[in-house]
Amino acid sequence: MRLTHVVRAAVAAAAAATAALAFPAVASAHVTVNPNTAVQGGYTKVTFRVPTERDDASTTKVEIAIPTDKPIASVSLKPVQGWTAVTETSKLTTPIKSDDGDITEAISKITWTADPNSAIKPHQFQEFDVSLGPLPQTDQIVFKALQTYSSGEVVRWIDEPAAGAEAEHPAPVLKLSKKSDTAAASTTTSAGPTVAADASDTSSPSNGTAIGLGIAGLVLGLAGLVVGILAYRRTPSTPAA
Repeated sequence: MRLTHVVRAAVAAAAAATAALAFPAVASAHVTVNPNTAVQGGYTKVTFRVPTERDDASTTKVEIAIPTDKPIASVSLKPVQGWTAVTETSKLTTPIKSDDGDITEAISKITWTADPNSAIKPHQFQEFDVSLGPLPQTDQIVFKALQTYSSGEVVRWIDEPAAGAEAEHPAPVLKLSKKSDTAAASTTTSAGPTVAADASDTSSPSNGTAIGLGIAGLVLGLAGLVVGILAYRRTPSTPAA
């Protein structure tokens, strides 16, 4: 009976540790924009991070929509080895005023297509850098994204954020703050810009902490099991009456 209780306790501890270790992997690894904050009227470089969530297919194409209701005059792409980038432009309902005159068209879509040997394989991710500016006077920019797999499946990351609800396929969102808000924040904190954490990125502090705790718990659970068994073996047995 004594051995049974020890084994049960050790197994329970090991199971709890394993669950803690597995938690980060359970979170949905969706398409994100990093960093996810910037300043209205300024320029910024963002990175669209695209993970492959399928076990039997690779990501072969990524499409990012750039809203034109609050257009961005300058959109520049950083080349990605093994990928071909194509942009589409749309005519603007309201032209953008600039020092060089009115801008009547703006980039409305970016499509990256992988070469045969450069697709994003299962459990891997790729990053696509884009320079944007001047950023519009709005609270946020929602970049709706389409992810195409080698199987032909298309995952639509287009759900816009809603208060109190977690979207199944959230679109990447860049939060924009006013210059005055940014200046006020810099006088009260030295923290850097917020970066969205990807469940597949173990460099994230929260993911790294969870993994560390999970491993520690698993080791302690297994150690408890071994100690319990050794203690049981060393305990003299009671002679039968």
